[in-house]
Amino acid sequence: MMSRKLGVLAVLYFVQGMPFGFQLTALPAYLRESGVSLAGVGLVSALALPWSFKVIWGPAVDRYGSPSFGRRKSWIVPLQAALALCCAAVALVPPSQGLTMVLVMVLAMNLFASTMDVAVDGLAVDVLGQHELGYGNIAQVVGFKVGMLTGGGLLAWASGWIGWDGLFLAMAGLVALALAVTLPFRERDLRRSAGRTDPSPKGSGGAPPATQTLGGILQALIRSFKTPGTVWVLLFITTYKLGETLAETMFRPFLVDAGYDLADIGKWVGTWGMLFSLAGSFAGGLGASRFGIVRALTVTATLRAVAVGGEWWLSWVGPTQERLAAVVAAEHFFGGAVTTAVFAFMMSRVDRRIGATHYTLLAALEVSGKLAASSVSGFIAEKIGYVAHFGLATALSVAFLLLLVPIRRHSPDPEPPPPP
Repeated sequence: MMSRKLGVLAVLYFVQGMPFGFQLTALPAYLRESGVSLAGVGLVSALALPWSFKVIWGPAVDRYGSPSFGRRKSWIVPLQAALALCCAAVALVPPSQGLTMVLVMVLAMNLFASTMDVAVDGLAVDVLGQHELGYGNIAQVVGFKVGMLTGGGLLAWASGWIGWDGLFLAMAGLVALALAVTLPFRERDLRRSAGRTDPSPKGSGGAPPATQTLGGILQALIRSFKTPGTVWVLLFITTYKLGETLAETMFRPFLVDAGYDLADIGKWVGTWGMLFSLAGSFAGGLGASRFGIVRALTVTATLRAVAVGGEWWLSWVGPTQERLAAVVAAEHFFGGAVTTAVFAFMMSRVDRRIGATHYTLLAALEVSGKLAASSVSGFIAEKIGYVAHFGLATALSVAFLLLLVPIRRHSPDPEPPPPP
């Protein structure tokens, strides 16, 4: 049943979202409170580099794995265990006594989570039918964002009561709980519920099929670049978050400088903002499933540009609680909606024979665009100030809409699929 697949995928993406949410929301606020410069806060975004470089080891994740245990599960289970241990280790290091070690451990968490993401994305490509992509990407984006909400919002908010060690011990316990959920599921059963046979990793004579050797995977990936419109697709995926990320990375330091503390930011941005982002992710996925992916992209990207403009307005007039609530709600809702629509678009362009590798490449480009914007955001904000910085972010979000023209030409929406 589709509900079973979506539940499994949501749990797996939840695990990956927790450490990323901590880095995105809680860590910048903590560093700014500790006196780190805006440029330094921006550079800490480089801890997410494994999310960009995962395409390098993506073919190995696609190629290797135990057929009896599960080709994807062979990677997912040990990586979940490593992530749980890593979270527990951070709990033993007070940030005031070992900030460098904390940053190293956050980098390790990103490495484990991003590698797990390759296997989970491959599993999603394996088990989702074409008409299920919108719903499947709701599970993907919402699961990941609930993890972000937990690691960067709820636990950061609760850190005033449970402390630093309690935050990471709780995170480790949740990863261990997800591991207990992961162990019983069987990939073969999920593929059957999608109406597919279980693809054997062996071809005739016991040799791997051409696309399941490392060379075959790379050749198929190269051929995918020759599809008409691919250049526009890659540019679209790389740049769709530039303006939003420029604004988002500096929004937390902006609030700190405006007088808000970590608990306030965890409540307003990390918690309430993420709840609106989850609602937007549902809306974007439903729109992609019912009205077409490209139509959903057009509507959500346009409204997202307006919402980013709200952060620009806030930097002009000042962040009262009422204004902050309205801007956070709009930006996170429409940002979540466009993200789900883009991920469904990415999955629709994947060669399923090399699902993990192909999707990982597209996802790495998506992360690289965000990482580039976040890494330079602090330098830009220090140079031109918050108001001009958020104005630039708004202009980039509006300019991105021009890319929808070639995307609509090369990726027209098919007839709306029948409901599942």
